[in-house]
Amino acid sequence: MKTMIAIPVKDLINAKQRLMPILSAEERRELAGAMLEDALDAVGPALADSVVIVTRDAVATAVARRRGIACLTESANRGHTEAVASAQREAVAAGADRFVTIPGDVPCVTPEEIRALFDALGNRPGAAFVPSASGFGTNAALLVPPGAMPLRFGEPSFQNHLESARARGLDSVIVPLPGLGLDVDSPEDLLELLRRGPGTRSGRLASAWGIPARLARPA
Repeated sequence: MKTMIAIPVKDLINAKQRLMPILSAEERRELAGAMLEDALDAVGPALADSVVIVTRDAVATAVARRRGIACLTESANRGHTEAVASAQREAVAAGADRFVTIPGDVPCVTPEEIRALFDALGNRPGAAFVPSASGFGTNAALLVPPGAMPLRFGEPSFQNHLESARARGLDSVIVPLPGLGLDVDSPEDLLELLRRGPGTRSGRLASAWGIPARLARPA
């Protein structure tokens, strides 16, 4: 089956603003870049030809080019939902059989989880969704075919996606995957990253920065 894997990446200059209390702007940019690299490591070179990074950021574009990955360049940073929608349109136009989207800030995702998502529907049409750690958001989705339904992100998108898929009569599968479920947005997420992904690029950065000590300082 011909697959498109879309990875939306926000403008890294303004990345991860909820981490502002403990990380500088440069550290946030560095972390965002490392998380993208971690996600791409999990996707792996075997699937590189299927990946499209949706972004307008120069650093993310450079990462993609270095890895031989295609970029879908946005004219403006219009948010995660529109980035995914533009990739869906490209997948339909390219004649892809299935569409997968994962975020670029899930450093603990593993190759096994990527394969589990790919295999969630077998060869049958439908939709599969990976819930966020909170259970309210959608951290990844598989659609067969790519235009099976629109995707809209932001809590409570997980339940909304399930209801939308079922209303369309789609075979709907829930795929709980802890690595894909952990998107790093808050200081508490950094601690979870250190616990679960110390060997990732992102985990090594967080360790070098002494995140636990920074969090222990009085506000």
